[in-house]
Amino acid sequence: MLSAKPWRGEAVLQFCGAQLLCFCLGLTIAGLLQKAGLAAFRPPDGFGAVLLGTLGFQGAAWLLILFFLRKHQAGWREAFGFRGPQLPRALLLAALVVILLLPVALGLQQVSAVVLTKLGWPPEDQLAVTLLANTKSWWLRFYLGVFAVVFAPVAEEFIFRGMLYPFVKQLGWPRLAWFGVSFAFALIHDDAATFVPLFVLALALTWLYEKTDNLLAPIAAHSLFNGANLVLLCLIK
Repeated sequence: MLSAKPWRGEAVLQFCGAQLLCFCLGLTIAGLLQKAGLAAFRPPDGFGAVLLGTLGFQGAAWLLILFFLRKHQAGWREAFGFRGPQLPRALLLAALVVILLLPVALGLQQVSAVVLTKLGWPPEDQLAVTLLANTKSWWLRFYLGVFAVVFAPVAEEFIFRGMLYPFVKQLGWPRLAWFGVSFAFALIHDDAATFVPLFVLALALTWLYEKTDNLLAPIAAHSLFNGANLVLLCLIK
């Protein structure tokens, strides 16, 4: 069972506000530089635009995490259980969750695509998928791969599982914590075809965090899930 977290309400709100500000600032700067005609910011594979877009959210989160933990006088190990004899078991459970979940998520994505198409709303590939498929820059491919497997899982798992989930749960709303935070996780990816599979993924990652009381477990599962999808994408394309 997940242990209690000492997160203060004002610190959570400050984190979310700063995160939103960084994200909007990154998009604004990228848009201005694109209008200025800089080659690195021209779509569809301008590396500068991709860099600002990713660093504005997940990259900023890495820095904000340090301030958040400092406010609570906590370290990664103490706050999230990055230690102890149960760590190997937690990582093994993370791998099993991904093995079971990956075919389910892929199936749900296909069903979602079919339903959306029949409703007259044919889904488009996510920006990251389009970039990987069309770019000739190995630098961009490398960056997107590292981002998907390392930077994004750590940042997103801290925000949604490490911070928001226990905070909302400890306010006395456990169901809202499970389903509401998972809904928000799926929503921020801004893709209709992947919304349902990402929602299911978020529920599974939350269960994993509850089961292991170790944030490294959902981080590892998230990383493996993204890595597996990346390999499948490269093989298909």
